[in-house]
Amino acid sequence: MKRPEYFIEPGRPYPLGATVDDTGVNFSLFSENATAIELLLFAYSKEDHPFLMVPLDPAVNRTNHFWHVYLRGLKPGVQYAYRISGPCEVCEGHRFNPNKVILDPYAKGTCSHRWERGAACHDGDNLSSAMRGVVIDPRGFDWGATRPPRTPMKDSVIYEMHVAGFTRNPNSRVDRRGKFLGAIEKIPYLKELGVTAVELLPVFQFDDREILRTLPDGTELRNYWGYSTVGYFSPENSYCVNPAEGEHLNEFREMVKAFHAAGIEVILDVVYNHTDEGNHQGPVYSFKGIDNRVYYHLVPGDRRYYMDYTGCGNTVNCNHPVVQKMITDSLTFWVTEMQVDGFRFDEGSILSRDEEGRPMRYAPVLWAIDLKERFADTKLIAEAWDAGGLYQIGTFPGYRWAEWNGRFRDDVRRFVKGDPGVVGAVASRIAGSSDLYQHERHTPLNSINFVACHDGFTLYDLTAYNEKHNEANGEGNRDGIDDNLSWNSGVEGDTGDPEVLAFRKRRIKNFAAILLLSQGVPMILMGDEVGKSQRGNNNAYCQDNELAWFDWELVEKNVDLFRFFKEMIAFRKANAALRRGAFFDGSVNARGRRDIEWHGCRLGAPGWNDPASKVLAFTMGAFAVGEPDIHVMMNMDPQALDFEVPPAVPGRRWCRFADTALSAPQDISEPGKETAVAAGDYRVKPYSVVILIEQ
Repeated sequence: MKRPEYFIEPGRPYPLGATVDDTGVNFSLFSENATAIELLLFAYSKEDHPFLMVPLDPAVNRTNHFWHVYLRGLKPGVQYAYRISGPCEVCEGHRFNPNKVILDPYAKGTCSHRWERGAACHDGDNLSSAMRGVVIDPRGFDWGATRPPRTPMKDSVIYEMHVAGFTRNPNSRVDRRGKFLGAIEKIPYLKELGVTAVELLPVFQFDDREILRTLPDGTELRNYWGYSTVGYFSPENSYCVNPAEGEHLNEFREMVKAFHAAGIEVILDVVYNHTDEGNHQGPVYSFKGIDNRVYYHLVPGDRRYYMDYTGCGNTVNCNHPVVQKMITDSLTFWVTEMQVDGFRFDEGSILSRDEEGRPMRYAPVLWAIDLKERFADTKLIAEAWDAGGLYQIGTFPGYRWAEWNGRFRDDVRRFVKGDPGVVGAVASRIAGSSDLYQHERHTPLNSINFVACHDGFTLYDLTAYNEKHNEANGEGNRDGIDDNLSWNSGVEGDTGDPEVLAFRKRRIKNFAAILLLSQGVPMILMGDEVGKSQRGNNNAYCQDNELAWFDWELVEKNVDLFRFFKEMIAFRKANAALRRGAFFDGSVNARGRRDIEWHGCRLGAPGWNDPASKVLAFTMGAFAVGEPDIHVMMNMDPQALDFEVPPAVPGRRWCRFADTALSAPQDISEPGKETAVAAGDYRVKPYSVVILIEQ
């Protein structure tokens, strides 16, 4: 077939990447220190050689540090890459190598059909095995009548999930298992559960084909979580049904459209702190070959090595102006073209470091994101720490960043485990962590509350294991944290003892009750609502198998757990007192109750200074018309204890909404079916939570 002819024109520096218009495609790439760049165009993923090579003339195709060219007549679907020449002075931080085929970081789709990681780690030519960008026209997607839900932060209930692991199990019974489109088929399940947002583990392109290690039985372990980004504008190939046809963007958008139609927001877990290129021994396929000194933090004395504040081999130089632009361009793309509703920034504290690695109060990239008008309705969530020692819970730079509250996780785990003397800390967490946020003039909505997340034990495993069991990862059980603040409920791991299993369920319900009663924004880990276990593995980053996937058989097996989570979420939504936008201030409602009052077994005696205390109770006054006051009693002592209940307001009575010590369906009530309780004391069984409402 005769190749079409293209008219090559100088092009323009903006926007970066491959930009399609009605007559052709403009290519633009930043490189400050390159001396020569060649654009390579490929017709098909299986072609080893480009059908066109376009050398860029610095006198014609360069504006400042932006290299550009326009190909009139070129259509979407073509694949492309670059060869870049420049100084190869590794000790000075320059790693230019014209033998390497370089991926455009702005590519809106990638083709990894022939990718060989090893070939990119050596000096030789890797033309036949390189990753390539795909020219994609993002215009023209039909969003129909759907609009982003824009759920207020105070009303949000977040569900952290792996978009592929959610349906990859054969027992999911979906047609497109492990794909963006497959997740659509399970939206009714999430709708019934009642969550308002899904927070997806990384969905940007990563190297899902890299074999991390091979176990003695021949099992190959790969990157499952995806926390090593290859492309910041491209959806992950393996989550697409037809990536080779350039359908990357549309398949992702179909998923977002379906979630929005169901009233569920989509939040992305994003990794701008490091890249998949790794350390000095890692591959050269993108930033290293474009301008290594610009994009990464390098060791000052010997720039062949990388500063590693991330624990992943390299650290992105986020506050360099050009890198800052790439990050904000990427976020803008996902908000405008893909209509995502928010971002959770992995190791977000990296983004506060200056070019020397020092933390800044006014980090340019963080404040640019915080103050950008285009993100006014976008949820911003930070993991406010990094592997280099920064821990910024309560002090993360910016006005409106929410933070994963690791203190909430740890204090609630200790309490439900039965540790004494933590009731004061738990009260602070339940009240929105004012000790962490109020001094910064923040609110409870800056706190993302969670007990379990992808990184660590599931809720079930917190009740079933005293120790981590990561042998399946092939690292001699050395990986993962050792102190999980867990308790196995008397038996380590699997058991057929019905009393132990019932006790574990009770404790999972305790976690769920405390999480959903607390001020702030609750986050639930995928599968916790049905008692999912990872058999004690607290670091399942490489377990792309049934160990980490959602087990859909548990939905029927543990229907009582699902029902408890569902009713607790509905209870939270129905009671504005649980979703305050400000800290408690001692206000009194029309019935004479304060916004919150703290107790122990006796009213007004919470035992703040009792080092042996394992109990806590509180009464929360409702300020919304028609909503009830709430009284909660929590007993993590091994003995049943009598708790004093506040006298009911004349004409009203206390009714039991939930008691985690009771068997289903008595453990939690549907609205209007609460059970009246007698005046006086209420006996709270060991390791249980009781919720009363005044009607």
